[in-house]
Amino acid sequence: MSAPAPAASAVTVAGRPALRWRGLSGVWRPRMLAVTAAGLVLLVLAVAVNVGRGDFPIPLGDVLAALAGGGTRGQQFVVWQLRLPRSLTGALVGAALGIGGAITQTVARNPLASPDILGVTAGAGTAAVVVIVLGGGSSTVALSAAGLPLASLAGGLLTAGLVYGLAWRRGIDGYRLVLVGVGVGAAATAVTSWLLIAARIGDAARATVWLTGSLNARGWENVVPVSIALLVLVPVALLLAFGLGALQFGDDTATALGVRVNVARSALIVLAVALTAVATASAGPIAFVALVVPQICLRLVGAPRPPLLASAVYGGLLVVVSDLIARTVLPAELPVGIVTAAIGAPYLIWLLVRGRSARV
Repeated sequence: MSAPAPAASAVTVAGRPALRWRGLSGVWRPRMLAVTAAGLVLLVLAVAVNVGRGDFPIPLGDVLAALAGGGTRGQQFVVWQLRLPRSLTGALVGAALGIGGAITQTVARNPLASPDILGVTAGAGTAAVVVIVLGGGSSTVALSAAGLPLASLAGGLLTAGLVYGLAWRRGIDGYRLVLVGVGVGAAATAVTSWLLIAARIGDAARATVWLTGSLNARGWENVVPVSIALLVLVPVALLLAFGLGALQFGDDTATALGVRVNVARSALIVLAVALTAVATASAGPIAFVALVVPQICLRLVGAPRPPLLASAVYGGLLVVVSDLIARTVLPAELPVGIVTAAIGAPYLIWLLVRGRSARV
C-alpha cells in the first residue's frame, strides 16, 4: 500500500511551508509580511504627520483623533477637507507606481526597467499635456478634467506598445528594452516641449507645474480614480503573480512551467502601464519612485523578485515623506517630484556604475 500524501502544512518549498487553498498555492514568507506590516505602520504615521503640518499646525495625537472621528470641528475640517486628500493622493499614487515598477522590472529582468525609464511616464505625460493645452479654456475645463486620466492611459499604452514592438527580437532583452525606452521617452519629451512652447502662457504654466509631479491642491476628486484603479488592478496583479515569478527565469523556463509567455507578458505590461498612467494623471509624472522602491523592497524582503504588496506600501511611503520634506523642510515649498528625483537620481547612477562593474 502506498504511503498517504503529506498534509498541506507539511509541504515545504525552499525550506518554507507551502500554502494551498482551493487550487491556489503560495509560500509562507514571514519576513515579507513583517516588512510590509512595518511599512503600513510607517505610512499611517507619515500621513498623520504630513496632515498635521501647515499654517494651522495640528499635533499628531489630535490628527489621529480627528481621523478616528474625534477632535474639534475645526480640526476635522482641516484634516478631512483640506489636507487628508493630498496625503491620500500621494500614498495611492506611490502605491500604483511601486507596483508598476515591480512588474516591469520583473518582466524585463532588469532593475532599470521602470515605467519612467522606459518612456511610459513620458508618453502618458505628453498625452495629458495635450489635454491640458487644448482644454485650458474656461469653457472646456470640465472636459480637461474628465479627459486627463483617459488621455494619460492612452498615451502610456501607446508608448508601451511602441517600445515593446521596437525592442522585440525573438524575445525581450532587458538592456535593449531600456535603450529603446530611453529613446522613445526622449521623443515624447521633445513633443511635450513643443506643446509647451506653442501653448498659451497660462496653459503652459499649468502644464509645467503638473509635469514636475505635484500634490498641490489635490482633493477627493483626485483620490477616487486612483483608489478605483488600485481596487481593480491590484487583485489582478496578485492573480498573475505566478506568471510574474516564472517570467523572471526566461521564456523557455516559463513555457516549460506552463505559462503562455506572450499572453502573460502582455497582460502584465498592460497592467503596469494602466497603474502608471492613472498615477501620472492624478499627480503628474513623479520621477524615480517606480525605479527605486521595488529594488529597496527586494533587498528588505530578501525575495528573488520585487514584491508587489511591499512595493505598493513603500511607494506610498516614499511619496508621502517626500511631500512632507518638500512642504516643511526646504525653505520654499516645492513639487514632490523634485524631491523624489533628488533621491532617485543618485540611485540610478549607482545602478549604472554597478552594472558596468559587473560586466567588466
